[in-house]
Amino acid sequence: MKQVAVLLAAASLTGCATHGAPSGALSSYDGLQKQEGSMRTGVSQRIDQTRLRGVRSVSLPPAVLADTPSTRWLSAEERRNLLAEIDAQICFELSERYEITAHGGAADAHVRAVVTRVSPTGRAASALSAASGFLIPGPVGLRVPGTIGGLGAEAEMILADGVQASALIWNRNATPIGTDKPSMSRIGDAMQFAEPFGDAVASTMAKDKPRIKNTQGDPCARHGPRLRAANWLAGAATGLYVPPGARKAGDEDKRGAKQ
Repeated sequence: MKQVAVLLAAASLTGCATHGAPSGALSSYDGLQKQEGSMRTGVSQRIDQTRLRGVRSVSLPPAVLADTPSTRWLSAEERRNLLAEIDAQICFELSERYEITAHGGAADAHVRAVVTRVSPTGRAASALSAASGFLIPGPVGLRVPGTIGGLGAEAEMILADGVQASALIWNRNATPIGTDKPSMSRIGDAMQFAEPFGDAVASTMAKDKPRIKNTQGDPCARHGPRLRAANWLAGAATGLYVPPGARKAGDEDKRGAKQ
């Protein structure tokens, strides 16, 4: 129990959510408002509810990576896997509210996303974090210093006439005490946060939109299964976040290596 007490003391150095500065990747940042109330996530958004009301179909160009010091350390494989996961999660969420059309096809709007920051997950200390999880029962885990990663991203919806209907700046860091699992992958935290980023995109781009039923099959099938049970089971057994196998990446010619 002495080791647990030491870990808890170290974990008291909890980082708060940061509202990221605009990267310059979106077409406009006018009217963005910071959303308060979250200790874990920094969110700034703008929603033009009147313009969103007329949107029924969207196209989803592949997410891109901003060329910043906090993204240049990623390997080509890490870049592909992270962007593919971002694409998948945005598709999964928006397909519940909009008809998804092929990229480049006719649509009422397109939603584009840019990853602006990736903080690496510390691999060496993650094993110790996982071991501490077995000493502390319950759903809340413990991360030791040196394991905390994060993700920053932006997104916008552009209507067919070129006008921006909504925009989002989103930033989240893992917390020493919480439900974010440690990982042996350098992009473990960023990969975990692709899903909540997708949720935030949907809440910004599809506010008050009713759910729709897709009668033509899953429009996101190209991204693979929405739930990967094998990875969840592996994580439950090890106390570590196990990133999913590589999803099908977007067309590299359309995505580009970096923005």
